[in-house]
Amino acid sequence: MQKQKKIPMRRCNGCNEQKPKSELVRVVKSAEGEISLDLTGKKPGRGAYICRSVECLQKAKKSHRIERAFETAIPESVYMQMEEQIKENGS
Repeated sequence: MQKQKKIPMRRCNGCNEQKPKSELVRVVKSAEGEISLDLTGKKPGRGAYICRSVECLQKAKKSHRIERAFETAIPESVYMQMEEQIKENGS
């Protein structure tokens, strides 16, 4: 009998739903303090997850959940950049 492979689950910071890691996009804060989207999920640094939708990013922005996760203020320009990347790569 073959063993069932465990699927890693993560919670979206926008809608607060728990989903498989592969369905989410990682937002990463590097050691230098730079915040960006990690579409590969492999960048080093502290991570937070959001769904691949602009709506979830806007919810996370409105409730300051990503800022709270990283314990730092995030400029509007970074949110705009992340929104554009989600629109380009969203499914």
